[in-house]
Amino acid sequence: MKALVVQADWKPKKEYYLTKDEELTRRARIGSQVWCNPHFEYKDVPTPDLEDTEVLIRVRSCGLCGSDTHLYETDQEGYILFSGQVKLPGIIGHEFSGIVEKTGRRVVHLKIGDAVTAESILWCGLCSPCRRGALNQCQSLDLLGLSSNGALAEFIVIDEKYCWKINKLRDVADEDTVFDIGALIEPIGCAYNGLFVSGGGFRPGDTLVVYGTGPIGLAAIALGKISGASKIIAFDKIDSRLKLAQLLGADYVYNLDQMGNQNLRPQNKVLELTNGEGANIQVEAAGAASFTIPAMLESMAPNSKIIYLGRSSDLVSIELNRLVSCAASIHGARGHAGNDIFPNIIKLIALDKLKIKDMITASYPFSNTIEAIKTSIKRDNGKIIIKI
Repeated sequence: MKALVVQADWKPKKEYYLTKDEELTRRARIGSQVWCNPHFEYKDVPTPDLEDTEVLIRVRSCGLCGSDTHLYETDQEGYILFSGQVKLPGIIGHEFSGIVEKTGRRVVHLKIGDAVTAESILWCGLCSPCRRGALNQCQSLDLLGLSSNGALAEFIVIDEKYCWKINKLRDVADEDTVFDIGALIEPIGCAYNGLFVSGGGFRPGDTLVVYGTGPIGLAAIALGKISGASKIIAFDKIDSRLKLAQLLGADYVYNLDQMGNQNLRPQNKVLELTNGEGANIQVEAAGAASFTIPAMLESMAPNSKIIYLGRSSDLVSIELNRLVSCAASIHGARGHAGNDIFPNIIKLIALDKLKIKDMITASYPFSNTIEAIKTSIKRDNGKIIIKI
């Protein structure tokens, strides 16, 4: 089968502490500290064999994630920018949907011909966090398309337990669009997990502020809209993404580069729009914590929450007195597994309540994936879909 394979040099930085497990498995805990000089190449690779509980899926659509872009981009020394878990060489791509082509002999819930999507957090189900229900904090997890072979290929093999049927989406979309929408469920799941699971939700009528209107920020806006946020305020530096934010439910959008003077700082705008009360829930989806977190701290309402979704290696000073005075909290969130996240999103889309198709702003054939990744560096699209 054809696949897009990424290779790089294993070259741990001098100041990076390399564990024995990393040395043995060549799976870096922090990819940006280890993998250097990435190279992307189309290759003919064997179609994987099936284990008893696995399914073979013919990939139809695969979204490009910021983490894919960060595997392509490098710093001045040639190291990848993605700061999460990475094992190379490998097939990238983790936001996908497709059709079941073959099933292992112990597969129970899926059959040939089913339209499916899948979680990209590959949890073990056996460690203490998994057994407590914290699947996204699995001690042995792999990340599809980052530390385990992914979906930018003609086929992918994956365990049935990570898969979810999307046959019901055929009620609201044509056959081709079903798979494009199916590829959006994974990033939407990250926003859902942050807002409603890790963050514990919010009350209808609360004010929601979102920093960063890439796909996860856009998903937070769409979910906030249908969940009863009275005002949704979005900040970004790219006008095209702010227009998408409005389309998906933001009431007020602001380009940070055009805010200029001290009085127009984002925290002041939030306080102005909330009559001085501040925001009830704020989402960091920009990966720019050194800028966003101080602004959020200055515009918190009492008992409010900050949801941190943007992956960044920034070190940020926090004025803890503000958290104490407001009885506020900061919640980190990773992933989208468990807690009915995928099935609930699928139900909302199938009932035409969660309308997210407008998030897709570009599509490319599989043969032009590298060109699409180069385009993603501009960060002016919503979601880019690769058609396979």
